[in-house]
Amino acid sequence: MTTILTLVDFSGAAANAVSFAAELSKRSSARLIIVNILQNSAGEDATMNKLKSMESDLKKKFGPDLTCESFLAHGDFITTLKKIITVQHPDIIVMGTKGASGLKKILIGSNTVNVIANTKVPVLVIPEVARFDNFFNKGKNGIVLATDLDLLENGDALDIVKQIALLVVAPKVKVLSVRPKNTSLSDSKRMERDFLLSLFSPEIESERITVFSNSVISGIYFYLTQKSTDTGLIAMIARDSGHLIRKHYTRDIASHTHLPLLVLHDI
Repeated sequence: MTTILTLVDFSGAAANAVSFAAELSKRSSARLIIVNILQNSAGEDATMNKLKSMESDLKKKFGPDLTCESFLAHGDFITTLKKIITVQHPDIIVMGTKGASGLKKILIGSNTVNVIANTKVPVLVIPEVARFDNFFNKGKNGIVLATDLDLLENGDALDIVKQIALLVVAPKVKVLSVRPKNTSLSDSKRMERDFLLSLFSPEIESERITVFSNSVISGIYFYLTQKSTDTGLIAMIARDSGHLIRKHYTRDIASHTHLPLLVLHDI
């Protein structure tokens, strides 16, 4: 990672996401860009002061190893963001959410879902209750990659997962697939699973996890609540963003918003 972009609205959830992004930036020696997008000029001076204060506080907290800058942009949220992406080329966008109720709200058209649906940049959604230390320093070293095992069009789509994993002490990636009982994988899905596992070898330990359920979301929910104690991050691939968000980011997944959620794009 060379550039991390975080979008802020000065809420508590956004402030927590900025701290998460700053720690990620420091550990990866990436540049952190903090942006607020105003759709009109009201409150411009106050917003600029807030941005500069946030930038200053981060530099004091994280020290000289943090490369950080902030700026204010104007215009339609998505249109303006796309322009910023074109200029800054972020490797990942970090955004905050308040938790279960907050994630339920973003399902119906908030900025977070708009970013996921309208850009191809990986989005790391940080719940307000999540803390960076819990993932990187306190044994939550497991990354669950939930996948349907369909063929990836873009072999580089998972690079960001590996880059984040390499910042964790003794990381472990778990390739999780869900399928109905008494079924077997097709040859193509088995090959895809082997390919996914190979992406993290030899630097990162990886394993395959299979959960039997008629519902993908219920299967993921079961694994996270009943079978896993070391998960610090969930990663999912958005092949068809709008459809995936409506179908898969349901109340069951919303209940897991104490965990950071990394949304990737295949193409």
